[in-house]
Amino acid sequence: MSLQTTTWQTVGPFFSIGLDHLNTVQIASTSTPGERLMIAGRVIDGKGDPVPDAVIEIWQANAEGQFVTDTALEPTLPTFTGFGRIPTDGEGRFRFTTVRPGPVPGPNGAFQSPHLAVRIMMRGILRDLVTRMYFPCETIGSDPILQLVPEQRRQTLIAVPVPEKEGTFEWKIELQGARETVFFDC
Repeated sequence: MSLQTTTWQTVGPFFSIGLDHLNTVQIASTSTPGERLMIAGRVIDGKGDPVPDAVIEIWQANAEGQFVTDTALEPTLPTFTGFGRIPTDGEGRFRFTTVRPGPVPGPNGAFQSPHLAVRIMMRGILRDLVTRMYFPCETIGSDPILQLVPEQRRQTLIAVPVPEKEGTFEWKIELQGARETVFFDC
């Protein structure tokens, strides 16, 4: 009898074994300067079913547009890590709190609109998926990275404000299909 690996067994779901201590749903504490935000979303597969065992990693700048790795960022901001790791629940949902990032320098001196860099890990994929989540704002149309995305697909990268919940945004990550989220090659 031969025990061969099948495609659905290629990766995990091992994210909860020994990694739970790395989960961080609060990227910025309540004392971090900036506009407080709640991001809520779902990860769904190509059939529209929830992905219950994905892990979302977030990297972002602070409200001034500085990353914690910037030498200009004073070490007096211990309330802001700029990083979070969020697991999805049984319905593919995730939620985290942070502050709205400021614009950061981009190619050719142009500024990038406020955004989060996002990495998705889950069973069945050998390479992590990398994308961005943008906030609706006045500069989004001129963002140099978003300009690289075909116009009809840009909406997959833009979070939607929840009118009845001030400071809350929703963002759906669709892994396949007509509204598949744009993923970037790294």
